[in-house]
Amino acid sequence: MASGDVLPHASIIRQANADAGGEGYDFAPMLAGARSVVSEADLAICHMETVYGPPGDYTGYPTFKSPPQVARALRATGYDACSTASNHTLDDGADGIHRTLAALDRAGVKHAGSGRTATEGRSPAWLRAGGAKVAQLAYTYGTNDIPLPKGKPWSVNLIDKDRVLADARAARKAGADVVVVSLHWGTEWQDAPDRQQLGLGRQLTSARTAGRPDVDLIIGTHAHVPQAYEKVNGTWIVYGMGDQIAGDMINHAGAEDPRGNQGTAGRFTFAAPERPGGRWKVAKAEFVPFWFDTDAGRVVNLNAAIDRGRDVGDLRDRIRRVVLSRGAGKDGLAMGR
Repeated sequence: MASGDVLPHASIIRQANADAGGEGYDFAPMLAGARSVVSEADLAICHMETVYGPPGDYTGYPTFKSPPQVARALRATGYDACSTASNHTLDDGADGIHRTLAALDRAGVKHAGSGRTATEGRSPAWLRAGGAKVAQLAYTYGTNDIPLPKGKPWSVNLIDKDRVLADARAARKAGADVVVVSLHWGTEWQDAPDRQQLGLGRQLTSARTAGRPDVDLIIGTHAHVPQAYEKVNGTWIVYGMGDQIAGDMINHAGAEDPRGNQGTAGRFTFAAPERPGGRWKVAKAEFVPFWFDTDAGRVVNLNAAIDRGRDVGDLRDRIRRVVLSRGAGKDGLAMGR
């Protein structure tokens, strides 16, 4: 399973401090509502949009530096790996990348998309799930015009079709049964995927080596709103999962936009091939609608909340309409719990 942006605004940092009793930061309580979905998966992937700051120097928008305790909470929730390539990866330069990846390492969360060395920057996160060897690759459309650290072009992976496919083919050659590509892309606040997402998605899913697709799943972040799921050239694309954790979001028109606290988790069950060397195919595709309740400071599984009698059916149904807006239901995508 995979979920959307973890984006600790100043209000989120304050909530984590309150949840720690005013001493330090505890992000686990706000993620508890996702734990059953995350921990039940053989492999769970998150998107860590921000970098971690030095002790006592934590900031929200526009230049994010998050407490490193986020990493521990992600592991406690059940996440195995995170994409770390985003437009905020360079908010604190190379030092921010070093602190972030070190904290994820200490927490036991693997990562892809940024690196402390050239080798790390080019390497996928290697994962095991249900007998499959999985390679996760991650890339971002840009870095908010912050230049790459001098002499360190590998600090964060930028989206380039040829680079993505070369990396995917290298991962396959190194033994990957399933190649997952995390893309930080799209147009903020736009429910529909944009031209670049549609075009790149078609190109990546059509690429094949010896008749076998080079990419097995694409999971997208960045738009801050849930976007459609679609099966393209036989491969599932999640154009945008929305935000998993974020404060009250202000859109480009300067208005508070509740869509910025809506999201989904994509859940894909892969079946082993009948013959060695064949493709691991998605046998079951699902999405789970989520919402971050900024008043309570908690992630909410909307289906579970409805089961408990909470009046969030309209919110759940809106997310479902967007997710299915490109015909994914006809290809078997269903709403999970």
